[in-house]
Amino acid sequence: MDTGIITLLLFGAMIFGLVMGLPISFVLGAIGCVFTFFLWGPHAMGVIPNLIFGKAMSSQGLMAIPLFILMGSVLLESGMADRLFGAVHIWSGKVAGGLTVAAIVVCAIFAAMTGIGGAGTVTMGLIAVPAMLSRGYNARMSLGAVGAGGALGILIPPSIIMIIYGMICQVSVGRLFAGGLGPGILLAALFCAYILIRCKIRPEDGPPAPAGEKELTFKEKLRASTPVIPPLILIVVVLGAIFTGVATATEGSAVGAAGSLALMVYNRTLNWKTFKKVSLDTLKYTGMVMWIIIGAYCFSTIYMALGADQFILEVIQGLPGGYWTVLILIQVMYFILGMLLDPGAIVMVTAPLTVPIVDALGYDPVWFAILFVINMQAAYISPPFGYNLFYLKAIAPKGTLMKDIYIAIIPFILVQLLCLALVMIFPQIALWLPNLIYGAQ
Repeated sequence: MDTGIITLLLFGAMIFGLVMGLPISFVLGAIGCVFTFFLWGPHAMGVIPNLIFGKAMSSQGLMAIPLFILMGSVLLESGMADRLFGAVHIWSGKVAGGLTVAAIVVCAIFAAMTGIGGAGTVTMGLIAVPAMLSRGYNARMSLGAVGAGGALGILIPPSIIMIIYGMICQVSVGRLFAGGLGPGILLAALFCAYILIRCKIRPEDGPPAPAGEKELTFKEKLRASTPVIPPLILIVVVLGAIFTGVATATEGSAVGAAGSLALMVYNRTLNWKTFKKVSLDTLKYTGMVMWIIIGAYCFSTIYMALGADQFILEVIQGLPGGYWTVLILIQVMYFILGMLLDPGAIVMVTAPLTVPIVDALGYDPVWFAILFVINMQAAYISPPFGYNLFYLKAIAPKGTLMKDIYIAIIPFILVQLLCLALVMIFPQIALWLPNLIYGAQ
C-alpha cells in the first residue's frame, strides 16, 4: 500500500480515537498493533513486545523521569511555595504589578525544581491569586500570569519533556537542558516586562502597595529572603552537576530527589502522610508518562517501517520556500497538536516526521528541540484544550467562566509566540550556553 495512503489512515485513526475521548496512550498502541497485524500478519505481532521491553524500556535515560517527578512532588508538598512567594514579593516593593511579577518569578524557580508544567500554576493559583485579588489586581491579568508562568516548567530545565525528546530523537539531554535555560529566562523576563508595562499604562490593573505600608530596609529584605537560598542551592547543584559533566541527567535527578527530601526534613514538613502522597503522585504521573511512551513507540515504529522518512523528504522537497517555509509549517503543526495532545505524546508521534527533516535541511538538533519545547509551552496554555487552562479553572475564584480564562491567557500566548520568533531568528539564544559548555556540534 502507498505510504501516503498509510499516513492518512494512521493519523486519521489517531484523530478519530482522540475525538472519541480515548486515552492517547491506548489510541497510539492500538493503532500500532492493528496496522501491524493487517499489513504484515499475526507473525509480526511478536516484534511489538520485543520493541517495548528491548528498546523503549531499557533506556537508562528513562530513570530520570520518576526521579525528577519525585523531586518536584516533594518540593510541592514541602510548603516551600508560601515562603518563596513571600520572599520574592518583598523585593517587588511598591511597584505597580509587583505581586504578579513575584508570582512569575516564583513560577520560574518552581519550574527549575519540578520539571513539569502544572505545578507552578496550581501552587501560585492557590497562594498568589487570592493575594493579588485582595489588593485589587485585575482578575484576568492575575489568572493569565499564573497560567503562563506555571507552564515555564515545560521549558526551564530539568524539563521532563526534554528528557523524553532527547531519548527519542537521540539528542543530548545535557545540551537540551543548557539550551532551554536562556529561552526560559528570556520568556520569564518577557512575561514580567509585559506585566510592568501594562500596569504602567493602566495602574488600576496592578495597584502599587498602599503609601502607608512599611518599606523594609535592604538588610531586612536580605534577612527575609533566606527561604529562597535552599531551593536555589539545590537547583545550582543539580543543573551544575549535569552541565559540567560531573553527573548525567539520570544521576542529577537522583541528587535532586535526595536534595528535595533533605529540604523537606529541613523545613520539618516530612511525615508519613506527606511521604505517602508524594510517592503515590510520583507513581501516577510516571505511569502516565510510561504508557504514553509505550503506545507512541508502537505507533512511530510501524510508520518508520513503512518508509516514512523517504516519503516525508519527497513532500518537503516539493514545498516552495525550503528552509523557512518548512520550519514555520512544523511550528504551526506543533502548536495545533499541542492543543489536543500531551507534549510527551507529540514527541513520540512527530519524531518520525521531523527527525528526517532536521537531518535533510540541516537544522541544529538542539535549536530545533528548543523550538519544539517553546511551542509545547505555548500550546499548554492555548484554548480550547491547553492543560493549564483547566488547572486555572479548578483554582479560579468562584464565578470565573472558562471564557474569562481564555481571554486572560491570550496576551501571554502572544508574548510566548514573540519568544518563539526571537529564538527562531536568533538561534544563539538557545545555542550559546550548550556550545559554551559542550563545544559546537
